[in-house]
Amino acid sequence: MYVSPLNRRRWAIFRAHRRGYWSLWIFLTLFAVTLFAEFLANDRPLLIRFDGGWYVPVLHDYSEDTFGADFLPTDADYTEPDVQAAIEARGWMIWPPIRYRYDSLVKRLPTPAPSPPNRRNLLGTDDQARDVLARTIYGFRLSVLFGFTLTAISSVIGIAAGAIQGFRGGLVDLLFQRFIEIWSGMPQLYLLIILGSMITPSFWILLVFLLLFSWMNLTGVVRAEFLRGRNLDYVRAATALGVSDTAVMWRHILPNAMVATLTFLPFTLSGSVTILASLDFLGFGLPPGSPSLGELVSQGKNNLQAPWLGITAFVVLGGLLTLLVFVGEAVRDAFDPNKTPRP
Repeated sequence: MYVSPLNRRRWAIFRAHRRGYWSLWIFLTLFAVTLFAEFLANDRPLLIRFDGGWYVPVLHDYSEDTFGADFLPTDADYTEPDVQAAIEARGWMIWPPIRYRYDSLVKRLPTPAPSPPNRRNLLGTDDQARDVLARTIYGFRLSVLFGFTLTAISSVIGIAAGAIQGFRGGLVDLLFQRFIEIWSGMPQLYLLIILGSMITPSFWILLVFLLLFSWMNLTGVVRAEFLRGRNLDYVRAATALGVSDTAVMWRHILPNAMVATLTFLPFTLSGSVTILASLDFLGFGLPPGSPSLGELVSQGKNNLQAPWLGITAFVVLGGLLTLLVFVGEAVRDAFDPNKTPRP
């Protein structure tokens, strides 16, 4: 695959930024691992060999009477000793490394919940007897996916709005700027409280609501680049030759505008993760019981006698944001024309 000298130079500068380079690999590794959270932390076996048949409970639901005529035709609870004994008497099963999901209740705790870390629960349990490590794995994945989705969609809308605003200029630019000034002054938290009183917020409802305001983050940067780029000689020449406005914007101005835009994306992603955690901490985010880093922070605040909750929330959320900031610094240096790659 051909790589232009400019992109090779940028990659060399990015790799020379050791802190950002290794932060990228650490973040991608953690994200790749948590993408398969169901195979890492689950209260269902990964694979069952029973009476000559193969079963995959992590992917399919099976009734209890599948593993014995004495059981009821309801969804199998693999944490029950009777079900485990029936399966092991005529076969075997493979469990994931962590035998709890984010919503699994840990039974037979040595102390009342929240219980401190032990061999079964490496990070302890919260005040509802749920495994903290399992909730952290699922919460990490949920936060990153939410941040990625919000960043991607808001960036597309913001870039398109800024491009039209900067390329057209004049009255279009003036009206758009006044609209952005008014819209950005709307009290988001109050609107979210009103929304939460009418419907139960979910992943997609929160995403759409935050998207109504987050698309303005990149509009100003793209607008400035298009205002500058539309007066360049090669852009005027393309317009004089009859090239359509869409083609001029897409081929000639947008690549230059993307240089400034890409440097903001890691910081926008970290901001999206922080917004979700903040809303969950305040109680206006995802529904109760959802795996959330913000809810873990709230549990740490409400249970000061259980310091493992607050420490886990601080380390995970702080570490995630630190990795994203370091990656953003490396990307910013890579697109800086004044930077030169180290030999």
